[in-house]
Amino acid sequence: MRAPALIPLLLLAGVLSSCSDDQPEAVAPVRPVLFVVAEPRAAVVSGFTGTVEAKFSTDLGFQVLGRITARHVHVGDLVQKGQVLANLDFAALELSVKQAEADLASANAKLDLARVTEQRQKTLVASNASTREQLEEAVQAREAAEATVQQLEASLDKVREQLTYATLTADTDGVVSAVSAEVGQVVSVGTPVVTIARLEARDAVVDIPDRYGALTAIGTPFEITLQANPAKTVRGTVRETTPQADPATRSRRTKIALESPPDSYRLGSTVTASPIARTDDHLWLPESAVGGTDGKPFVWVIDATKSTVSRREVEVQPSLGGGFDIISGINRGDRIVSAGVNSLTDNQPIRFSNETPL
Repeated sequence: MRAPALIPLLLLAGVLSSCSDDQPEAVAPVRPVLFVVAEPRAAVVSGFTGTVEAKFSTDLGFQVLGRITARHVHVGDLVQKGQVLANLDFAALELSVKQAEADLASANAKLDLARVTEQRQKTLVASNASTREQLEEAVQAREAAEATVQQLEASLDKVREQLTYATLTADTDGVVSAVSAEVGQVVSVGTPVVTIARLEARDAVVDIPDRYGALTAIGTPFEITLQANPAKTVRGTVRETTPQADPATRSRRTKIALESPPDSYRLGSTVTASPIARTDDHLWLPESAVGGTDGKPFVWVIDATKSTVSRREVEVQPSLGGGFDIISGINRGDRIVSAGVNSLTDNQPIRFSNETPL
């Protein structure tokens, strides 16, 4: 009696199963994308603003402790080698010289007496009026007096040299770029008083964003323009850059050696440094178009007829103007997705209507 009752239930289960099998598979969503066309592009970068600085500068200070009594230069003054820059109170040093001279005079007097005594003992020994022991003592006294004189002569030379240290002089031609001490200030040995910047070699110092890392390579050529007179341009090459980017600005302080700059490129002048683009024929893509740059770089190539994308591995190198030069992997004219490269899949349906300008 129970079997006929089960038949409707079995028929209902079969109908439901057939309805479930007839449901269509989930279709991947259509994603809107932006794209760029792969084309060669010169590495055009807007210039970086910086200032002209001396390639070499020297902090000058006194070699003795003392109080500054005079400073003869100010920031911006041109100086010549040997020019007096500042003076210390040298009264104490003069007293030291006088004391050393007096000590030396006393030692010379004792040396004269020792020589006379030695000569007398030689005469007495020759006439058997004195012993050889007394002569040897006289010789030793004369030798000790000579040694004392030599020691005091060296001491006198030292204090006389220290007296010259009370005068600070320029060790090279240049311009005063900084003053670190004033009249009346007591300075210790080596404390910077004046900074002299040499004029025979100058740099353009600029801060280059870390994303333009290729521009900071040693030897990269730049064109330097004087902002006060854009007609004045010179060439330069990168000679030094900081090994790490500044944590706050994410830029690297870069020094560009100027090639024969004219006199108008004065220290402190504001300049614009523009990289001289290379003439490579590589295709170029913005950074946003390249994914997986830490491992295997890839891009998404658009199939315009099917409105889908396909993943393609590429070989890249950093471009001078930012972004990447594409060495291989795509062809000129390919449409490359320029945003959202990490959220696509192979054969992903897409919708595109605009092109990101290069």
